[in-house]
Amino acid sequence: MDPGSDSPWASAQRNRLLPIRLPREPAGTGWTPLAGSPADEPVSPTARALEDIGIYIVVTIGLDTPINLTTFRAGIEDMLARCPRYGCIQVADGSNNGEARWARTTVNVEDHMIVPSLDHAAMATDPDKVVEDYVASLSTLPIDRSRPTCEFHFLDFPTSEAASTVAIRVHHAYGDGMSTMALLMMSTRSVAADKSHPAAPPHHRPTRTGAIYATQRPPLSAGTLAFVAWVWSYLVLAWNTAADIAYFAATIMFLSDPRTLFKRADDDRFHSKRFVHRSLSLDDVKFLKNSMNCTVNDVLVAVTSAALSRYYFRKSGDTNTTKICLRSLLPVNTRPAASLQTYVNVIESDKTNEVTLGNKLGYIILPFYLATHNDPLAYIRKAKKVLDRKKRSLEMVFTYKIFQIFMKVFGVKAGASIFRCLFARTTIIFSNMVGPTKQVELCGHPVAFIAPSVYGIPEALIIHYQSYRSTIKVILSVDEDQFPDYHELLDDFDQTLAVMMDAASRLSTSTKND
Repeated sequence: MDPGSDSPWASAQRNRLLPIRLPREPAGTGWTPLAGSPADEPVSPTARALEDIGIYIVVTIGLDTPINLTTFRAGIEDMLARCPRYGCIQVADGSNNGEARWARTTVNVEDHMIVPSLDHAAMATDPDKVVEDYVASLSTLPIDRSRPTCEFHFLDFPTSEAASTVAIRVHHAYGDGMSTMALLMMSTRSVAADKSHPAAPPHHRPTRTGAIYATQRPPLSAGTLAFVAWVWSYLVLAWNTAADIAYFAATIMFLSDPRTLFKRADDDRFHSKRFVHRSLSLDDVKFLKNSMNCTVNDVLVAVTSAALSRYYFRKSGDTNTTKICLRSLLPVNTRPAASLQTYVNVIESDKTNEVTLGNKLGYIILPFYLATHNDPLAYIRKAKKVLDRKKRSLEMVFTYKIFQIFMKVFGVKAGASIFRCLFARTTIIFSNMVGPTKQVELCGHPVAFIAPSVYGIPEALIIHYQSYRSTIKVILSVDEDQFPDYHELLDDFDQTLAVMMDAASRLSTSTKND
C-alpha cells in the first residue's frame, strides 16, 4: 500500500473513509449524463420509500490482480455512460408539486474512488479480517447525499481468496439486485480471448417473456379432462393468491414471528452490520437438485433451514423438537425471466428503451422451519413442498402492484411504514441471485468472487446467495452485537451442505444397488 510516485495509486486521495465535499471542477473535467437520458425520469414511489428508510447495497468483489486506479477510473466512467441513473441525485421538483425526480449532475469520478489508509501490520497478520472489518465499517459511516450515492472502496492487498478487493456501496434507491447485477455485467468482459459479455446460465436463458404465471391452454383435441385440469389450475391460482395476500396483510397489521435468538430486539438503537461470506460448491448443490428432483432454489432454502436449525438448537439448548416457523421476506424480480440476458444484449444493440431500471420487486413471505430431522434430506422435501405451493400463487405480482398504488395514493411515508412493519414482524431477509457462469473482468480486472449484501434493513439476519462460475456464495449480513459468533453460523451452512451431500450420495448408491 506504499506505491511509488509512478503508480496510479500515487495520485489517489489518501486517508478518506468518506467522500469529502469538494468544489466542482470546471465544466468538461467531469462526467455529466446526456440530456434526455433516464436521468430526467421522476423517482418511483419504491425508490422514494427506500430513500426514506435508508437501505444500501454493499457488494464485495475479489479481484485476481492488484488494482490499477487509472484503468478503474476509465471503467467507472464507461459504467456511468451506460447507466446514467447512477450519476444522478434525487431532488424535489418545484414544477411538479414537489415530486422527486432524478437530476443530472456533473460527477467527479475521483470523489467516488476511496483508498483508505490501513494498518500494515494487521494486513500482514490477518488480511481477511482487515477486509471484513473495513467492509463492516461502511454500515456505520454516513455518505454525502449531495452527490450520487455510489462509492468504490479499494483494498489493494492479497487475501486468502483474492489478490485485491473492491467494495462497492450504492443506495438501494438506484435499483434492485437485478439492476445492480446488470450494471456489473455492463462493466465486465469475459476473460476469454473474444472478450464477449458474460452469459447467464443456460437454464436462465429466455424461458418466458410474458407474465410471471401463464398456463398454456390445452388444445381442443386434448379432451374434457385436460380442459378441466386447465380450469382447475386457475382456480387453485386464484385461491392461493387470495390466501397469500390475506396472510401478507395480516403480517403488516399484527401477525408477528415468535421471539427467537434470530429475531431483532424491539428497540430503536443503531445496530452495526457485519458482512461475512463462504463459498459453496455449485456442483454439490446441483447434485442435490438432481438427486431430489427439485430446483436449485429448493436446495438453497433447505440448506438455510437446516443451517439455522443447527445453530438454534445448539445455542438455545432447546430440547423441544416441535417445528418453529420463522418467516423471511423474499424479494422477487417481477421482470421477465430473460431480463438479465436482455440487459447484456442491450449493451451491443444500444436499445436502452428495452430495459427497465430501478426497483421492480414483488415480495413473498417464505417460511423457514427450525426442526431436527434424522434424515438431512427431509429439509429438501419440505422446502420443495413449500416452494411448489408458492409457485402456484401471484403473491409477488400483487404485492408489487399494491405497493405502487398504495404509495401513490397515501404517500411515501405510508409506504415506508409498511416496509418497516414487514421488517419488524418477520425474522429474515432472504435472496438469491444468478451470476455469470464464466470468469469475467471488472474494469479490466479479473473477478475472483462476488458477494453482495445490504444494510439499513431492521433485521438481525439477512441471507444472500450469489452464484459465480462453479461456486455459490452464501453471504450473511448480521447484527454484530446479536451474533458475535457469526462465523459459527456461517460454518453451519458449510457443514449442512456436506451432511446433505453425504446422505444424497448414500441414497444414490442404495438406489443403484437396488
